[in-house]
Amino acid sequence: WRDNGAGKDELVPVGKAYFGFTDQELAFLDHWIRNHTVARFGPVREVAKSLVLEVAFDAAQLSNRHKSGVALRFPRIARIRTDKPVAEADRLESLMALVENKSAAAVD
Repeated sequence: WRDNGAGKDELVPVGKAYFGFTDQELAFLDHWIRNHTVARFGPVREVAKSLVLEVAFDAAQLSNRHKSGVALRFPRIARIRTDKPVAEADRLESLMALVENKSAAAVD
C-alpha cells in the first residue's frame, strides 16, 4: 500500500512472485480467484483486493520498471494469510526502508 497523493491508499506492484503450494492451497486459490474476479484482460484476471499473501524475498532494490519504484529479488509466496485483513498488509514505506538501510550499509 501507499498513499496516492489524494489521501487514499492504493496497491502498487513490486514484481511477480512464484510459489510452491500444496494441492489444497492451489484449489483454495483457484476457487478464490474465480469468485473474486473483478476484471479480465485476456488470460489475466484482476481480483478484489481482499486476500493477503506473505511474500519472502532475498533483497529489495530501486527499480524504474515498477510503478512502486522497488523490485524484489527472488520473491516467493511464503503463505496465504486468511487470518490477516488486507488493511494490515505492509506498506511501501516499509519496503523502501529496507532499500535505504541496504544502501546505507553499502556506503559504511
